[in-house]
Amino acid sequence: MFQLVAALMIFTALVCCFFTIVNAGERGVLMQFGQVQSQILDEGLHPIIPIAQTVKKLSVRVQKQEISAEASSKDLQEVFTDVALNWHIIPAQANVIFQEIGDKVAIIDRIIDPAVEEVLKAVMAEYTAEEIITKRGNVKNQVDTLLTSRLSDYHIAVDDISLVHVHFSKRFSDAVEAKQIAEQDAKRADFVALKAIKEAEARVNLARGEGEAQRILRETLSPELLQKQAIDKWNGNLPLVVGESTSKVLDINRLIEKNIP
Repeated sequence: MFQLVAALMIFTALVCCFFTIVNAGERGVLMQFGQVQSQILDEGLHPIIPIAQTVKKLSVRVQKQEISAEASSKDLQEVFTDVALNWHIIPAQANVIFQEIGDKVAIIDRIIDPAVEEVLKAVMAEYTAEEIITKRGNVKNQVDTLLTSRLSDYHIAVDDISLVHVHFSKRFSDAVEAKQIAEQDAKRADFVALKAIKEAEARVNLARGEGEAQRILRETLSPELLQKQAIDKWNGNLPLVVGESTSKVLDINRLIEKNIP
């Protein structure tokens, strides 16, 4: 039984030497005596010649790389940027990238990190610090376009790039904060001044309206109008004027005529 098990294990090992398995999300770079071949092994089981042929497996799935870079803006302000880059090896060119650059570690160290830093420096130099904040979408699109073009020469595809965090030196941040406070104070002062002007205009217009009303009232005032107003407000009882010796009923017409100039 021991000999049978040992024989099966040896046979299985020998059989495995003649085959290789490429897992999902990978491509196999076939090498013959160390020389990279043009054939790329897709996912699945593939026969190989032991000793003469070897296979290097590379992941072609989307990889995430976080990079921190420093650059200078157009107005010579220091810009610190944290970038999240999603990328993958172009499957049809897996053998070329392995031959020219190497595995994933070599790709990141030699190609991706330097490319991101150089593109960020080139793009940030085209914008002032204020524009980097206000035109962040344009900055991101320009970085994406330049980086995609640069990495495609190295058989790497860019899936997405995000400017996770963009910040400046403390001195510049303090200056921006002071400027915003000054602008807010100026806007508040303008609002207060405008409110005072509007209130003054309203008072002037009210005074003009009251003066015009008084003028119209003086021009239209007549005994008949006063009599009518008195009658409209009359409660039905004739008013009495009480003196020291006697009382008499007040004559409305006499009162009106006496008070009309």
